[in-house]
Amino acid sequence: MYTIVGLGNPGEEYESTRHNTGRMIVEDFAKAKKFPDWIFDKKSSALKSEKKIKKDKALLLLPETFMNNSGNAIVKFINSKKKAERLIVAHDDLDLPLGKFKISFARGSGGHKGVESVIKKIKTEKFIRVRVGTSPKKKPESKKLIGFLMGKFTPKEFSIFKKTSKKITSAIEMIVAEGLQKAMSEFN
Repeated sequence: MYTIVGLGNPGEEYESTRHNTGRMIVEDFAKAKKFPDWIFDKKSSALKSEKKIKKDKALLLLPETFMNNSGNAIVKFINSKKKAERLIVAHDDLDLPLGKFKISFARGSGGHKGVESVIKKIKTEKFIRVRVGTSPKKKPESKKLIGFLMGKFTPKEFSIFKKTSKKITSAIEMIVAEGLQKAMSEFN
């Protein structure tokens, strides 16, 4: 079984913000692949939905913890190195331009606090990451970074995000159905 996690923050005030990119990607994936309605799982403090994709089962998770504590929700499902290798974590990435994404495996956090939390809790970097670009042409200065990340996409940016999300849905489906290597060679 694959576990597909969208990193972000819970609550209306964070909807459609750049920092919730991973969460929105997994929500779009669930909708496109007609997953059942989300159910709140108390033990993990996450929303979850399960369904088969081709021959493999997939568990979708949206941690209801805040970004920096995402690992607390995930560790309830990913409790071995073997399970970690079938973990897909989607998250925002300021090092990639808006409209781009990259699939990687066994990489560090790149300074992303949500990814750091996952690595710390599951005790390995050996999991799949879908890094989704949120950066404008010119990166915001560090003192304006938090405001930028917590800001909502402009309508033009949101349109670009939606097109990217469709491609990522195909990439995630390919990872689950045909393997990581095939998806990386096709989409990276």
